[in-house]
Amino acid sequence: MAQPPTVPGASPPAGSRPRFWPRSLQGQILLAIALALLVAQGLSAALIWRAQHERREAALVSSAAFRLLGGDKPDGDGPNPDRPNSDRPDSDRDAQPAPAADAPPPPPHAGVRDDDRPRFMRVQIEPVSPAQPGERHLSGVEAALAQVLADQGVRAGAVVVVERAPLADRFARAWIARHHRRLVGVDHPMPDRVVIAGYQRTDGQWVSARVFAPGGERQFFRSLLLQTLLLYAVLFGAVALILRHIARPLAALTVRVEQFARARNADGQLEPTGPDDIRRLITAHNAMEGRIAALLDEKDVMLGAIGHDLKTPLAALRVRIEAVDDDAERGKMAAGIEDINRSLDDILSLARVGRPSDPLETTELSALVGAVVEEFEDMGEDVTLGDTQRIVLPLRATWLRRAMRNLVSNALRYGQRARVTLQREGKAAVLRIEDDGPGIPEADVARMLEPFTRMEPSRNSVTGGSGLGLTLARAIAEQHGGSLQLANRRNADGSVAGLVATLRLPLN
Repeated sequence: MAQPPTVPGASPPAGSRPRFWPRSLQGQILLAIALALLVAQGLSAALIWRAQHERREAALVSSAAFRLLGGDKPDGDGPNPDRPNSDRPDSDRDAQPAPAADAPPPPPHAGVRDDDRPRFMRVQIEPVSPAQPGERHLSGVEAALAQVLADQGVRAGAVVVVERAPLADRFARAWIARHHRRLVGVDHPMPDRVVIAGYQRTDGQWVSARVFAPGGERQFFRSLLLQTLLLYAVLFGAVALILRHIARPLAALTVRVEQFARARNADGQLEPTGPDDIRRLITAHNAMEGRIAALLDEKDVMLGAIGHDLKTPLAALRVRIEAVDDDAERGKMAAGIEDINRSLDDILSLARVGRPSDPLETTELSALVGAVVEEFEDMGEDVTLGDTQRIVLPLRATWLRRAMRNLVSNALRYGQRARVTLQREGKAAVLRIEDDGPGIPEADVARMLEPFTRMEPSRNSVTGGSGLGLTLARAIAEQHGGSLQLANRRNADGSVAGLVATLRLPLN
């Protein structure tokens, strides 16, 4: 089946692009920028989060190693058999060099003095592993901590580093319960995670330490979100102003082209505005429009002159054939002259249909269709008026009546009978003329709407006209902003049952 012609000003089919994709140039550019910015911000966030995660792991390793290697005295008694010189007096151990300057100190407790550091933050010696079943191990921190312990000469059988909620740890939970009042209202709330790091000595005992995990993930994502929103607002505002400066003259140019496509007689020219590229486009369009208008005027003048110059000698011939004695010959000559006159009328009508002189008038389309059907019924033609709905819309009644006559005549010529219906479908009035003829081969359906095209190639008036009837009907439909389609009507078994001509007119 032939594709329907493009209606000026009509939107593209809904399936031609995703539903979320905007139709306007400004909307598409803004959406593309938004998607690109979203991807860029996502990549930036991933890189920043990775760097922050690495810093967090480094801080955990430093803090855990500081405590496990002597930053705190263990709560148990006795020397560490796996650490060199671990049996030295506490005063000697306390005199050991301080951690490196670049090693971050253990996260302080908000509102708590250093000398009030909780006992659970000190080193614990336990007979079992501090890790609980099902806890997630920080494998990266475990590997780094094991390397630090090995570098310091500590013989560790196993190293574990796990993370849990403070209230899920008995040491942290007890300390929080004792110091709850002191922690209320502090400027820096306590982190919501505690990290337990430990290693197993050769005697089977576990040495562990607990440190609060440095937080900041929520603050990081909150800052990133605010930064993204601010960036979107600034960038979108600037781009929207630029696109508005570009899109406004393009929209005016589009309206101008649509008006010229419908009427071809738009007054004046469009004023060039916007950037230089858009100004050049509008200037070129004005020149092209002027040239097309001049060609159309020249065409109308030429066709009018041809019609006038031919009809005058044809009228003279019509008078002269009255002197022919042979009635049969005189009838053939008169029929030939009449065919020429009809062809001239169709050609002149087709030339004028793009530039009609009569204005649009509010007309009841159902009454106009009924009147045309009555005309054919009065002539004894097999024309049936089917279901019709009352539809009122502005149109040029004379032209539309002629288009309908051409369609009904075509149905009677090739299908012996015609059935006419008028329905409201969505935002369009749909006029259908069906016949019971042989139809049209699918490959020739679109071609039949072209000028001087007939399925029967001869110019015999008995078998067909000049081939301008369907072309004129399509031009009249497009003059009203509508369309004309031809399609074969098929039976249940797939055989052709006839042809249906569908004329659609938009409801304004």
